[in-house]
Amino acid sequence: MLCSADALNVQIRCGEISFVGVEALIEQRQARISVQHKVRTAIHCFRLAGQRGKVDVFITYEDYTLSCGALKYNKELAGEYLAYIRQMAEEFGLENDVKAGALSRYPDVLTMEEQSVDEDALWAVLEAPLREACEKFAQSRAREGENLKNDLIAKLDALDEKVSQVEARSPEVVDSYREKLEAKVHELLEDSQIEDSRIAAEVVLFSDKICNDEETVRLHSHIQGMKKMLEEKEGIGRKLDFMAQEMNREANTILSKSSDLIISNIAIDLKTEIEKIREQVQNVE
Repeated sequence: MLCSADALNVQIRCGEISFVGVEALIEQRQARISVQHKVRTAIHCFRLAGQRGKVDVFITYEDYTLSCGALKYNKELAGEYLAYIRQMAEEFGLENDVKAGALSRYPDVLTMEEQSVDEDALWAVLEAPLREACEKFAQSRAREGENLKNDLIAKLDALDEKVSQVEARSPEVVDSYREKLEAKVHELLEDSQIEDSRIAAEVVLFSDKICNDEETVRLHSHIQGMKKMLEEKEGIGRKLDFMAQEMNREANTILSKSSDLIISNIAIDLKTEIEKIREQVQNVE
């Protein structure tokens, strides 16, 4: 944001990164002015500083008024210059042609000294544009948050669908194993008979080994829990991050238990989608 008032040019820039805190920096072309405390207080009042992330506010101003500096004449230094010039003229037989205008341009004879800045007056100029800049920044964050929420919900819906695919595929894996087991037994034993209870027992053991009911139920629960969290107003970033870690753990368990290529591929997709969600969650306060 750019503001100009009574020959005072003010620029305010707000930004945010993923660290905690508030940083206020005020710069002037010739001097640094310490009113950071008032700026930080204002930022907190505008509720820009959240539980996660770091808000940077950069304020640059330039004072074009004549009152910002004073011209100083160094009489002692000018006298020394003149004395040495006269000495040089006498020693080398030169003409002493130094004029006042030329002497005034010698280093540090005439200097511009900055005047102390009235911080109360400066704050009176800064407060209104700072408020406007902070309000616009807050509106921008709100729009970004809404878009982020919609994106996360879409990702969670896609994740929920993949969990349902795992649930639908699991009984088919058990049925396929039973068919393969019966075919293998008949192939090896030919006409010999084997009790169905023996085959059923083997199928039960296999089914128990690959069972992922607990993981899929928890994943559905975590997905619904994250959706509910997204409806809360503030302070959900860390909770969402923790929930994403739990979801990743469940997906890893499904993958480790799987002996079926289709379920393994779905589990890999689950891990990929969960990682995308974790990356987005880092931007949530």
